[in-house]
Amino acid sequence: MSPDEYCQQKTAQSGSSFYYSFLFLPPERRRAITALYAFCREVDDTVDETTDQSVARIKLAWWRNEVALMYSGTPTHPVMLALQPHVKPYDLKQEHLQAIIDGMEMDLDQSRYLDYPNLKKYCWHVAGAVGILSASIFGVTNPQTLKYAETLGLAFQLTNIIRDVGEDARKGRIYLPISELQQFNVTAADLLNARHSDKFEALMRFQAERAQGLYDEAFALLPPEDRRAQRPGLMMAAIYRTLLDEIQRDGFHVLNQKISLTPLRKLWLAWKTYVRG
Repeated sequence: MSPDEYCQQKTAQSGSSFYYSFLFLPPERRRAITALYAFCREVDDTVDETTDQSVARIKLAWWRNEVALMYSGTPTHPVMLALQPHVKPYDLKQEHLQAIIDGMEMDLDQSRYLDYPNLKKYCWHVAGAVGILSASIFGVTNPQTLKYAETLGLAFQLTNIIRDVGEDARKGRIYLPISELQQFNVTAADLLNARHSDKFEALMRFQAERAQGLYDEAFALLPPEDRRAQRPGLMMAAIYRTLLDEIQRDGFHVLNQKISLTPLRKLWLAWKTYVRG
C-alpha cells in the first residue's frame, strides 16, 4: 500500500463529513488534503484509543518528532510521506501541524473548561489550525481567507461539541464551559447521567446560537476572489450547519444518542454547494 493509499483508506474509513468535500477537488489538492486529514485522525486516535495517558504522551511526542522529520526531509510514517510533497507548494507551516498535536495533548491535561475563552483556545488548536492548513491547500490569494478558515474551523468544532455532548460525557469529558453550565443551572452530573431537561435545552440553544453566529462571521470574512477555491470548506459548512439545524429541530436530544446525516444527504449537500459555486 502506498502512502497516498494509506491516507485514502484512513480518511474513507472515518466516515467524516470532510471526506465528501474532498471528492470535488483536483487530484493533487485532493491528495494533499487527504494526507492532512489522515494526520489529524492519527494524532486524534492516539489520545482517544490509548487508555494509558503516559503511553499517549509518548506517542504524541513521537508524532511531534515525525512532523519535524518531515520538514527536514526524513519522515518514516506513511501519512508524513504522503504529506511531505505538499508542504512547499501549499506553504504548510510546521507550527500549525505542531499546534494540532498541542490540542490533542490538551485532552490529556484537562477534561473541563472554565469559560468560553479557555474553550476557544482549545478549539483553535484542534480546529482553527486545521482550517488554516486546509484553506492553504484549497488555494489562497488573500490573507483574509485564512481568518475565514480559522473562524469556520471554530464553528465546526463547536458543532462537534454540541453533537457529542453525551458521548464525551461518557468518556469523562465536558467541553461545555463550566461558567455556562452554572449560568443555565445545569450540573456536570446532569450531563454524566444523561438528564435531559428544559434547562439543558436552553443551554444547548445558547451553544447553537454561538456556533451559528460563527458560521455567519466566517462567510462574511471570505473574500470573493477566493470563494471558488474555498468551495470544499463551504461544502463542509453546508453539511455541518444542516447537522446543527437537525440537532436543534430534534430538541437537542444529544445526551443518549448521536445525531448524524446519511452519507447520501452529505453528498447531496456537498454537490449542491459545489454547483452553486
